Parts: sequence; structure tokens; C-alpha cells
Amino acid sequence: MSGLSCYRRVNQWMVFSRQWSIYDAKWQDVFDSAELVARHLHGRHKPIYDPDQDFGDHVVVINAKHVAMPGDEWRYRYYYHHTNYARGKHWAPAHALHNKDPTLVLYKAIYKAVGNIRLKRQEMIARLHMYPEEAVPKHILQNVSDQIRQLRPLSKRVDEFTEEEVKEFPKIFDYPEDYAIK
Repeated sequence: MSGLSCYRRVNQWMVFSRQWSIYDAKWQDVFDSAELVARHLHGRHKPIYDPDQDFGDHVVVINAKHVAMPGDEWRYRYYYHHTNYARGKHWAPAHALHNKDPTLVLYKAIYKAVGNIRLKRQEMIARLHMYPEEAVPKHILQNVSDQIRQLRPLSKRVDEFTEEEVKEFPKIFDYPEDYAIK
């Protein structure tokens, strides 16, 4: 008999196996999300991380179409692309690139955040699965066993509050009944 209980043995197997995690990128910062996803693709979130070994996990990113950028980054950030033909250099603003392919801006940020450590970038990016909306194929969802927590919690929109919650919300003052807006 081994010295490990069944529970501890399963935990040990889970540490060494590749896990599938899902990350909801809705209303999250592109660059912070890229760092978080790159951390899971590298395997740096695991206690057994070693830069010489590849312990990274699969990451499924949903709602990549609804990402956010700080300030005026949508307008002023440009992305470079070369077609490998003569005069094939192209610079495109982030908003134009996002309109063309809703997952491309987040993909490029993750690609940069992963880096090219020991020439394993392509292997890590191959474990990245991105979807513009919440629709994910069933064969991918069957593998998911973990969820990566969002960096910033989503707030509710005004129309999502019930009347009861609106009435219970603390007021600074009440308008008088004869108050008229001019």
C-alpha cells in the first residue's frame, strides 16, 4: 500500500495534469486579463512551477468581444501586421482590428504576455481557446474543470435592479412633492 490516501493521491494527480479553466473576459481590461491568462498557460499558478518544464493548463476565454481598454486606448493603440509581401506593412487601430475580428485584440495581448520563453510560445498558445460570445462547443465545455476568477467584479446595470432594491437603496435626501425640474 502506498502512503497516500485516495484523496491526497487525486490532488497530486490534479497538480501534475493539465486542467481546463474557463475565463469570462466580459468588461475586463485587455492587458490585465492577458497577464492572468498567460500565468495559467505557463503554469505559474501551480505550486510545482518550474521554468524548464511545461506544466501549463488549457484556458477557454469567453466573451472576448466585450473586453475593455483603459482610457482612449481603443482610439490610440495601433497594431502592426506584415503580409510578408513587398510593401506589406499595415498599422491598424485597435477599434478597427476589433471590428474585423472580435477576439484578435485580446489574442494579441495574450500572445505578447506569454512571451517566447525557451521557444515554447506556440505550444502555450495552442492551449488557448477563445470565443467572442458565451457560446462554446460542448466538446470543449466537457473538459472544463476550473474557473479563473475575474479581476474586476461586474456591476449590475440600472435596468437589472428590481423595484424593491431601488426602494431600499439609501437616499441622501428626498425631493419635495412640489419640486419642478426646469
